Amino acid sequence: MQPRVVNVCDVKIGTNNPLVLIAGPCVIESEEIVMRTAEYISRLAEKLRVSFIFKSSFDKANRSSITSYRGPGIDNGLKLLDKVKSSFRVPVITDIHSAEQAMPVSDVADIIQIPAFLCRQTDLLTAAARTKKPVNIKKGQFMAPWDMKNVIDKILTYDNTNILLTERGTSFGYNNLVVDMTSIVEMRKFGFPVIFDATHSVQKPGAMGTTSGGNCEYVKYLAQAATAIGIDGLFLEVHPDPNTALSDGPNMIALNKLEELLVTIMELDRTIKGGI
Repeated sequence: MQPRVVNVCDVKIGTNNPLVLIAGPCVIESEEIVMRTAEYISRLAEKLRVSFIFKSSFDKANRSSITSYRGPGIDNGLKLLDKVKSSFRVPVITDIHSAEQAMPVSDVADIIQIPAFLCRQTDLLTAAARTKKPVNIKKGQFMAPWDMKNVIDKILTYDNTNILLTERGTSFGYNNLVVDMTSIVEMRKFGFPVIFDATHSVQKPGAMGTTSGGNCEYVKYLAQAATAIGIDGLFLEVHPDPNTALSDGPNMIALNKLEELLVTIMELDRTIKGGI
């Protein structure tokens, strides 16, 4: 299929355009953490000339335990995401977990994200499609890459061609994920931009009993491998202090380690895409 470019504000994602960075804390913990993180990444992205889209969740509805922190909720969360947009002039992406969230979220978010666990939920997908906003669908940990065609068709049914596909690892036994890099190649055959989620790919779901574990040491290696294939975007969850994060701390990249990773990634991206 002819490759498509998805336009998000003034950011172009796909074909031979430079890799786009999607980054931010896993969940909205506080205004201070969100604004501090958004400001830091915005300045770094400008310094490195990287297109940046801010990501954070107003609700994490799929936490391991009922006692786990979920977020501030849709109203307060969207207000804060809107503040990020206006303060730093960057697009924002956030996920939805129910169909009725799609329209209110589309009033603020520039991209609507479908969580991996919910990527086959027809009502959720079609609600996102009807907003006409770009939809980023995370491939389920339980799915083969070619099975994403049925997911794509649910979005296309509503004449929304602004589709992004994200690889985030595949279940491998209990409490473990592996990344099959050929999955990225397979999903690119659909003609839509493919994003690689390097931080969730090192997650160990439910490995700590009431929370998920992970190994952030491997993020840079997987990110480099995926970039060498020619991904259209890199998804990273980052935090000022991952050790104190309220969600996905073991997977996340510390802010002070982000620049070193991005310098390598962008150099590799330019080499793969012909020095653009």
